[in-house]
Amino acid sequence: MPYKTYMNWSSGKDSCLALYRILQEDTYDVGTLVTTMNDEVGRVSMHGLPKQLLFEQVKQIGLPLHTINLPGVVSMEQYGMIMNQHVQQLKNDGYTHAVFGDIFLEDLKAYREEQLNTLGVKAVFPLWKNDTKSLMREFIDAGFKAITVSVSDKKLGKDFIGRLVDDQFLKDLPEGVDPCGENGEFHTFVFDGPVFKDPVSFSIGEKILRSYKPSEKEEDNCFRDEDEVTWDSSFWFCELIPD
Repeated sequence: MPYKTYMNWSSGKDSCLALYRILQEDTYDVGTLVTTMNDEVGRVSMHGLPKQLLFEQVKQIGLPLHTINLPGVVSMEQYGMIMNQHVQQLKNDGYTHAVFGDIFLEDLKAYREEQLNTLGVKAVFPLWKNDTKSLMREFIDAGFKAITVSVSDKKLGKDFIGRLVDDQFLKDLPEGVDPCGENGEFHTFVFDGPVFKDPVSFSIGEKILRSYKPSEKEEDNCFRDEDEVTWDSSFWFCELIPD
């Protein structure tokens, strides 16, 4: 019997490619997508995607959606408590495995595994340690289509927001930027591909620069002291409008 599995769904390319791979295996039975939302603004966490487009995306994929609503400002303690409550609920519903689209961030992988292990759920990483250039080639060649919805102002800038992720996009990436944006250089919204029944229709709206400050509480900061100079604090966001 395949393992009852949920997919941690960001609405972007890495989770989409991970889902695409896992659906081709007989080992896992993906029963739902799980997405964290900023409850204050009704958008996908990190990506800033409006929930209406997330719902349409999930509809075209044909899987149920389990949303985890987070406050606009959330401490690591709050985050861990809320996530544990939802994972426990999913486990109570029979889920034993959780799929992630992580590629090479060791600390993040270890954190996910540690948190899930305490609840008796096993983490699965279909893309782990794969070459990121090869992953992007696989994503594009498979027929997936994605657009950038968030990009680092420091690493990429305004010219890269709202762009289609295609061969030209990869050629234009500056030296040192990971092809999958695994270091947070960019985030995407996937709107078509082999796991979709029909493409998601939308229009491109305003492009906005937002800046962030590190938390005053040391335990809630996501960087070390030596990282402060290089930590990305400004990001361009592209407003996508459902058609």
